[in-house]
Order: sequence, then structure tokens, then C-alpha cells
Amino acid sequence: MGLYTSVMEEISFYTGLSPAAFFTILAMMVVVYRTVSGMFVSPEDYNKPPVVSARANSRLDESEPPREPVQLGEITDRELRAYDGSDPSKPLLMAIKGQIYDVSNGRNFYGPGGPYAMFAGKECSRALALLSFKPDDINGNLEGLGEEELTILEDWEFKFIEKYPKVGQLIAEQRTRQNEFKEQTQDNLDNPNECKEEEK
Repeated sequence: MGLYTSVMEEISFYTGLSPAAFFTILAMMVVVYRTVSGMFVSPEDYNKPPVVSARANSRLDESEPPREPVQLGEITDRELRAYDGSDPSKPLLMAIKGQIYDVSNGRNFYGPGGPYAMFAGKECSRALALLSFKPDDINGNLEGLGEEELTILEDWEFKFIEKYPKVGQLIAEQRTRQNEFKEQTQDNLDNPNECKEEEK
């Protein structure tokens, strides 16, 4: 009986209401809450447990540890497109300001079906700076961007640096052709006998 009395005294002390008034107000609040929430949820769904989608459930069941990021070095835009998430055995990559990041840990965002899937396998600096999802903006062209857009892009870049490992750098297609030509020329200079045999 002592506990009941002390609880009633505390209710009166802290609320300034009699215990009967306090419990009446509390009951009315519960009724109002149930009535208002019933307007937005059908009665059948009210007591059902939440449904977890098969896709989300499969992510929860994955016991596979995250893979180590693969260091790619210098690659072209064309080579980067192969890492768009269409092949689950490859890492998921995207580039900002020419730097390539492994966003495989964010597969639910950047992978197929994710809200940012259109950025995977691409240089997306312009789209991030403009906060745009337009396909024409998904590129590395920063021309015509104002100071505000460049600041937004810098914020995105810092987020990626903190969250995802850098695995490479984008280079121009023309530069790779020049490098291939130089390597081929150097091979010919190093092995002149092989060149003569090929000519015969």
C-alpha cells in the first residue's frame, strides 16, 4: 500500500493534478492517438509485424565479409564503365574529380536498383556538384560551374575520401593510346631482331 500512496503523491506533486485527473488525461491521450493513427493505417495492418523485403533480407543474411579494394591504377572512362555493378564479381566503382573510389560497401545505394545506381561506373563530378540526376550531367566536366556548385562538389569529395577507399585515377583515352604506342616502340627498340623476323 505504501508504493501506491507514494506514486499518487508523486503524480500530484509533479503534475499538479489529482491522480484521477492525471489518469483520465492519459487515457484520453491514448484514445486520441489510436483514433488519429487509425485514420492513416488500415485496421488489418495495424497489428501486423513489419515486412522485410527479400532484397533487404538477402543483404542481412550475407555472411560474406567485405572484399579488399582492388587497386586499379590509371584507367579510362571506358574501362571504368565495366565496374557499374552489372557484374557482381567486380567491385562497384565511381569517380569524382578524376579519382576512382570503390563504393562496393554502399552497394545498396550505388548498385543496381539503388537510388544512385546511375553514378556507378562513371565519372560523376558535374552531377554531384549540380545535385542532378540528369544523364547529360553525369560526367567530369566542371566548366561553367559556380563557386557554390564547386563547394558542393568538394563536400561530396570529402565524404567519399572519408567513407570509401581510393583505388585509381581516370586518364584520358588519348593518353593511353600514346602510352601503348610508346611501349610498342620501346619493345621494338629493345628487340630489333623480333621486328625483322615479323617483317619476313
